[in-house]
Amino acid sequence: MIKKRIRHIGRSRDIVYAFTRHGFGYIMKELGILDILSVPRRLFVEGNKTIANKSTGERIRLFLEELGPTFIKIGQIASTRPDIIPEDIIQELIKLQDQVPPFSFNEVKEIIEAELADTLESSFAEFDETPIAAASIGQVHYGVLVTGEKVAVKVQRPNIKSLIETDLEILFELARLAEARIEWARRYQVREVIEELARSIRQELDYENEARNCEKIATQFKDDPKIFIPKIYWECTTSKVLTMEFVSGIKLNETEQLLQAGYDNKKLGEAVVNAILKQILMDGFFHGDPHPGNILAMPDEVIAFMDFGIVGRLSKEMRNNVASFVIAMMNQSTTEVIRAITSMGLVPEDVNMKKLEEDADHLREKYSNVPFSDMSIGEAINELFSVAYHHKIKMPTDLTIMGKTLLTIEGVVEKLDPELSIIKIAQPFGQRLLLERMNPKNMAEKMRNQVNDYGEIINELPKTIKEITSIMKKGKMKIDLSTPEADMLLKRLNRTSNRISFSIILLSFCILLAGIIIGTSLSGKSAPLLTKIPIVEMGLGIATTLFLWLLFSIFKSGRF
Repeated sequence: MIKKRIRHIGRSRDIVYAFTRHGFGYIMKELGILDILSVPRRLFVEGNKTIANKSTGERIRLFLEELGPTFIKIGQIASTRPDIIPEDIIQELIKLQDQVPPFSFNEVKEIIEAELADTLESSFAEFDETPIAAASIGQVHYGVLVTGEKVAVKVQRPNIKSLIETDLEILFELARLAEARIEWARRYQVREVIEELARSIRQELDYENEARNCEKIATQFKDDPKIFIPKIYWECTTSKVLTMEFVSGIKLNETEQLLQAGYDNKKLGEAVVNAILKQILMDGFFHGDPHPGNILAMPDEVIAFMDFGIVGRLSKEMRNNVASFVIAMMNQSTTEVIRAITSMGLVPEDVNMKKLEEDADHLREKYSNVPFSDMSIGEAINELFSVAYHHKIKMPTDLTIMGKTLLTIEGVVEKLDPELSIIKIAQPFGQRLLLERMNPKNMAEKMRNQVNDYGEIINELPKTIKEITSIMKKGKMKIDLSTPEADMLLKRLNRTSNRISFSIILLSFCILLAGIIIGTSLSGKSAPLLTKIPIVEMGLGIATTLFLWLLFSIFKSGRF
């Protein structure tokens, strides 16, 4: 425990110093951290020099790179959240470098033998000591199993998990302080954001999770000869060591090499787009980081996907919402665009619906004159996230991963074949989604689910009413309706009801007078009927009084 606290103090000082050095010392001051940890004045001077030449986004990127693996990963994951982070900062986070010096072969050997509970020589007939690639969390080595299969072995950096957990614990504490002291931190729910980022990082630290993702995506393409997913060798795989089939090919961003090797770049582009759209729109489980380094071209225009640490998941409902958004853009319907936005995200109670409608209308108009074949799905969805950011509408993480995936794929495809239209390739998938939505079986299932939901609500209603009644009796319920639209609606309803009341009383009064006049005429006598039937006179008098009183009250309230 003491060692842990000492480690936290040392790392906390590093983080505070980095904040200050990159011009964010004022945040530490607001949190009261500078009162606890003494910060040298020279860091403020360095910070001032840094601010003078760099934008906020650049300073954030440099700050994250200085603090190492945890912060680099946080920045990379945060770059997929345009619904909570401004576009200019997103563009800088995309540039984050994850290239670090490799760790020694002795450490690699020690980790593998500890994880596999066997000697390196017993598991591998060959093992290259020099890594193929090195990143902040792990590095990859080429090897050959004793059974003869060529493999790529990913080994996690020593002590990286404890370092990341220490950083996350410190970040949670900073987030707690921020929400307690800073208004914008409460508004953006900083702790919740950190929790979400921490969950993603922990998933990447678990290589067994990555292996399961790989096998699930392999199942999606088991009948597609144009897509290759490497095999996982579970006997040599743990949470810190991942062994998969070695893949040899050309990266998709190396277009000149592809042409020289005789590849048809258009076919490659079509294969990649079809694969990603199938994962997103049909299966709802997709590769979340398909940058060119993770996609290789193999002979016969076969596409190989690698690195499944980040994946996205979309429910059928969310896939339908995405389809509804694209259809709304095609139909040029602002109302449908608004409906799609509110169905996808968590809309705050204080959202300005009028302004949201204006922004949605602007978004619709932006694409009104764009030919359907030229429309960018990724760009349109990221424009949607921009609208969400301005109105504090929080989108599900998987939806933002999807947006980044589509943008990345569009960039890859544009280099392969600038004439290739993703939206055209997506049309058949969209039609299938529409057919599925209109399928009587699916509609019946949806109705059945709704009936079940309503049934649960009705079953819970007596209990809910009882609880509300109990709260009201204790005087603990407070209802505050201050929404301008609601007030306006209530005023209109009030005026309408007063006018209806006025009309009813006036009609009753007229009917009564007409009845008296007709009765007098039918009696055939000159003497007034009122003098002979006092009860009618009394009724007339009461009705007249009530009528005048109601009329006076309505006009006095100013709500007629």
